[in-house]
Amino acid sequence: MAMPRLHPRTIDAVKERADIVDVVGEHVVLKKKGREFVGICPFHDDSKPSMTVSPAKQFYYCFSCGAGGNSIKFLMELQRQSFSDVVLELARKYQLPVETVDGPQQERLRQQLSRREKLHRALALASGWFRTQLRSEAGQGALQYLREGRGLSEATLDAFELGYAPEQWDGLLKHLQAVEGLAPELLEAAGLVVPRKGGNGFYDRFRHRVMVPIRDRQGRVIGFGGRSLDGGEPKYLNSPETEVFEKGKHLFGLDRAANAIRKDDRAVVVEGYFDVIALHAAGITNAVAALGTALSGQQITQLCRCSDGKRIVLNFDADGAGVRAANRAIGEVEQLALQGQLELRVLHLPSGKDPDDYLKEHGSGDYRALLDQAPLWLDWQIEQVLEGRDLAKADQFQQGVSALVALLGKLPQSAIRTHYLQRVAERLSGGQGRLALQLEEDLRQQVKGQRWHGRSARFEQPGESSQRERSEAEILRLYLHCPSYRSVIRRELRQRELEDFALQHHRLLWATLTDLEETNIGSGRLEAVSRGQDSGEELADLDLPRLLTDQLLLENSALVSRLTPLLEPGELQRLALSNPLQHLRGTAAVLERQKSLKRCRHLLEAWGGQRLQTLERCIASLIAQEQDQPQALANIDMEQRIHALFEDLNADALRFQELYYCERKHIAHLDEQRCAGYANPNEVVKDDVPPAA
Repeated sequence: MAMPRLHPRTIDAVKERADIVDVVGEHVVLKKKGREFVGICPFHDDSKPSMTVSPAKQFYYCFSCGAGGNSIKFLMELQRQSFSDVVLELARKYQLPVETVDGPQQERLRQQLSRREKLHRALALASGWFRTQLRSEAGQGALQYLREGRGLSEATLDAFELGYAPEQWDGLLKHLQAVEGLAPELLEAAGLVVPRKGGNGFYDRFRHRVMVPIRDRQGRVIGFGGRSLDGGEPKYLNSPETEVFEKGKHLFGLDRAANAIRKDDRAVVVEGYFDVIALHAAGITNAVAALGTALSGQQITQLCRCSDGKRIVLNFDADGAGVRAANRAIGEVEQLALQGQLELRVLHLPSGKDPDDYLKEHGSGDYRALLDQAPLWLDWQIEQVLEGRDLAKADQFQQGVSALVALLGKLPQSAIRTHYLQRVAERLSGGQGRLALQLEEDLRQQVKGQRWHGRSARFEQPGESSQRERSEAEILRLYLHCPSYRSVIRRELRQRELEDFALQHHRLLWATLTDLEETNIGSGRLEAVSRGQDSGEELADLDLPRLLTDQLLLENSALVSRLTPLLEPGELQRLALSNPLQHLRGTAAVLERQKSLKRCRHLLEAWGGQRLQTLERCIASLIAQEQDQPQALANIDMEQRIHALFEDLNADALRFQELYYCERKHIAHLDEQRCAGYANPNEVVKDDVPPAA
């Protein structure tokens, strides 16, 4: 069907409303520079900010590739959409009236906008009803919990419009049907009711819960978070994703915090609704929270748009889940932070308290002081590596050094890497100056040899990403369908450093599985299982396929489609499940081999980039020395002197050479494991690393 011709009034209205900084800022992290903004150009392989965005001219331009234009042109080029598609998308986003030359098309577009308006209205009415119930007789327990248990004032209750969902199966449904005349199908689309099994009617999604309305940037209610009052699971129940509510695109409290973030030039990201509410009540109004999922790149971009300095502080809980959430958030913005495009800090409160508990004991002044002292993300990660390690023990010292080398290897060659090498060396040396200098040089050599650690996309060959996706899916499938091998799988992944899945949806699935298991056996025991210090027999008793499905349906329905293929293995996949241990080691070897291959490519490039000093130059240099100091060098064997000087002048090249051949030997070992792990050992992946000359 041909697109309708848009009325000039619609085009003009979109151009006037679509601010260039807002449009580009949704896809590129922009940093203010004078009166303009700069960022990484998305239209070519850019490593430095070469794109300039001018609010005054409503124009963007890249000085490297020449891309430029207004907000509509930007989206046309980025999303490969037509002019009409982009204008319609922007009109829907900004709720602008759409006028077309063709009447029927205009009517259909109006109907689509009208449906979203109806969903917003249903959610707003539900929010009002929940607030009324909080003040009713049935809501006295919930009101007492908020006033006494949470210590919230009447002003805070009103500001966040907190409410209560009574312990009834269809209280909200009946009210919105009888009083407001809303159809159950519309309420289901808004995430307020759930169809009964068998299709016989609907019932309320939220029952006997404190209700927290979730709003978009325009202040419209788009969903709810419900906190259980009777200890029922889940403790927090969020609205499902709907036409107006996408969890990864919104942040709780951003509608109220945006101006404070701009004023303070800093955003504070916490874990829970009540942490945000407590911080706002204490006057710290630049706080927001993610909506039950890991902090996404899109949410980070929204925060960066509110802060000229792109300053973000993560204040998650200090337990295992909070540390993992912080590391996942760091992973989303690590490259931007390394490039200096944003300033990321991590605050963990003393004694593992969350912001709500800390404020009750210490007040806002102490919290602000800790906030100002929050370490940069890399400093925090270094402390996480060293925390709990006894550096006097050789094995723990070596484990710490290996983890620190992997961490520091992410830094580009610059003064900042030198700073961290010195700092880490001082920590490891225990204040011994001479040892610190020796450790610093050793760390520097290890970092040079281990840059990228096999994770850089630059050293990835065609086909490797799809192979990695298949292999990661196989491991997850084994974990779900072979319960008695779960502890073995965890140990294998830990030993091979494969726990950090490369694909985002696989990372999220693994994180959800880990959260479910920690809930049942505790984070300490699960960590012991991964280290091989606990048998983890209870893991086999968990019905993870069912628990995972229920959890995702409640918190992240978008991942359910990714889960389905894992729950329904094909014929060949079922064959692999019949010999799980062998298949696990073969699949894990494939993933580890990919990392080693990429590291080989890096080492070969680094080795080839070294300028070798020839034996002739060594001899010439020694002859010159002999002429200057004939007596001092007379009794030293010339051949030994030449060999020592050659090794000294070519130390980096020889180290890269040694590391390259060690990695090749490791790949050969992995090939043996990989071939032993499959029924058809002749299926060998092509080795894309050229042999050394």
